[in-house]
Amino acid sequence: MNTDFLNQSIEFVKGVGPARSKLLGEELNLKTIKDLIDFYPFRYIDRSRFYKIEEIPKNQSEVQIIGKIKSIRRTKVRYRDRLNCEFYDNSGKIDLIWYRGFNWVEESLKINDEYVVYGKVTWFGNKPSIAHPEIKSISNFNRNVPRRLHGIYSSTERLVNEGVTQKYFIKIIYNVLNSIQNHIKENLSSSILQEFNLIDRYKAIVNIHLPESQELLTESTKRLKFEELFFNQLGFQLTKNDRIQKLNGFKFEKVGNNLNEFYKNTLPFELTSDQKKVIKEIRNDFLNGKQMNRLLQGDVGSGKTIVSLMVMLIAIDNGFQSCILAPTEILANQHFKSLSKLLIDYDVKVDLLTGSSKTRERNLIHSNLLSGKTNILVGTHAILEDVVKFKNLGLSIIDEQHRFGVAQRAKLWKKNNPAPHILVMTATPIPRTLAMSLYGDLDISYIKELPPGRITTKTVHKYDKNRLSVFKFLKDQIYKGRQVYLVYPLINESEKLDYKDLMDGYESIIREFPRPDFQVSIVHGKMKSKDKDYEMKRFINRETQILVSTTVIEVGVNVPNASVMVIESAERFGLSQLHQLRGRVGRGNDESYCILMTKDKLSEDSKLRIETMVKVSDGFKLAEVDLKLRGPGDILGTRQSGMLRFKLADIVYDTEILNNARNSAINILKTDPKLNKNENLPIRDEISTSSYSKNLWRYIS
Repeated sequence: MNTDFLNQSIEFVKGVGPARSKLLGEELNLKTIKDLIDFYPFRYIDRSRFYKIEEIPKNQSEVQIIGKIKSIRRTKVRYRDRLNCEFYDNSGKIDLIWYRGFNWVEESLKINDEYVVYGKVTWFGNKPSIAHPEIKSISNFNRNVPRRLHGIYSSTERLVNEGVTQKYFIKIIYNVLNSIQNHIKENLSSSILQEFNLIDRYKAIVNIHLPESQELLTESTKRLKFEELFFNQLGFQLTKNDRIQKLNGFKFEKVGNNLNEFYKNTLPFELTSDQKKVIKEIRNDFLNGKQMNRLLQGDVGSGKTIVSLMVMLIAIDNGFQSCILAPTEILANQHFKSLSKLLIDYDVKVDLLTGSSKTRERNLIHSNLLSGKTNILVGTHAILEDVVKFKNLGLSIIDEQHRFGVAQRAKLWKKNNPAPHILVMTATPIPRTLAMSLYGDLDISYIKELPPGRITTKTVHKYDKNRLSVFKFLKDQIYKGRQVYLVYPLINESEKLDYKDLMDGYESIIREFPRPDFQVSIVHGKMKSKDKDYEMKRFINRETQILVSTTVIEVGVNVPNASVMVIESAERFGLSQLHQLRGRVGRGNDESYCILMTKDKLSEDSKLRIETMVKVSDGFKLAEVDLKLRGPGDILGTRQSGMLRFKLADIVYDTEILNNARNSAINILKTDPKLNKNENLPIRDEISTSSYSKNLWRYIS
């Protein structure tokens, strides 16, 4: 690819010039010829299709009709002049409307002549109309419209007002494509093109903008999607290979007394086959002499904590320390208590370090870490502080990894040299395609089986009108000695959104469940940590029967006696979050319930989500449905979704292309890790010049 030519300003493209170049840069960030080439249409209109007026569907945006003008007349609507043409074919009539350009229309159009009309249909009752349509005589249409598939490009109101129309975009794209043939080089190997039947790059670029046929548009889209995903996956594999080559890891060759004793005498239940498989995968990582970077995905209640404890015991048996990093003090405290309880009969010291740790405690912990007396450190972000130093940290575990940024995770690498092994865990199942696109440089393990005896939570859907019967059910559960969560999506009432808010809900609950018969706690994200912990401890210690909360209790809270989860305004949550909240109950021996409360009238999308939650208990299946319903951006949140801004590729629907691209990247680097073979030179050249992949150059240069 001739980067000098492609990096020229669009000012020099025929039909652009300085003023429009500035405008396109400000509105659409189109500054260079390459920017223009990569500015793909977001949809297409098939101009080969002609509608009968009676066939026009009410949801159709643009239509093309052949017919005749029956009448032309000027009218005045609300003090505004309007030109109205009655246009008809043998099936019906439609109004063509102009609010400006009257003289041209009146002078050019002739009654009873045949025309081709194209434009966006608006419906008023059962009457269709098109404002400012494109209109050509049938002879001019056949002569001047050789291409029937037309791309529609993203635009802005300012561009339209300045005369930068869709027609203008097509014109300047046409001018660019006529001049770039010698400047577009192939960036995939001939073997990849042949294996996946991909057309060449120049042909794909031309036909993504100005498709000669639907078949060529499909082939072009497939080719350019593959290219995007291939270089995305190649980047992950180059990063991973470089890390494996450069970063040695501690070898944990010994399986010692701590692990053996724990497995034989303390393990509270038989490991599932998934848990055994994951431990084996981690054990192999410990033996290969390279730093482990592994993502462990496990559904709610699948037993990730036991797996993490057992691999920490391997580290301890080999003379190394471990740490486990949690996103909240509540979760850190919970891990500390459960690990301490499980290891009470072992010569293993577990310490807890959080933002609430007193200075004297901190100093003692720092001393114990440096001396090696502390074997396992559990904590929050406090562990990442520079002052926290270990004698020989060999394994770092990050729980609920999506709560931590990349920079925060990287700080754990610097806690020892060579870097400790890294295990990141999540109880939020990530669909496979999403995991490949976000964590492609990590090895991934899965725990999908639930331990034997884990009770499936019964999920039901109730409307606001059923609230009194729901309250009665909650009272019955509390009288049986159970506890209840009530979760709300908001803290304070929103003027824009009409769903239940926390404070209003709290007041209604204490009215319905009065003291002294009932005790109610409240927890939300704006409370001080000590106040939040105080309320949580009251609930954990059964001093309160009801916990009114926002989603701060989504992750990690373990209260076996809590048997009911009520989620207010459940239609406002995604499936994955609903599943996480549901996972807070069903942790004891009692039958448990999740009640999804919604308003009485729901959209079709909301109905589908709620029905899916009621029917499906598998978190991985729910994550796949959630991805299709909401897309990766809503699932990940804005911070991470930016990593998935592909121009064409869609990881929800392009799974086959993604799998092929990933396997190709892996296979190429196996035989040619530096991309030095002649057939891979186009890939190498792309990495050295392309703006989206040149940061990978250091891995092959």
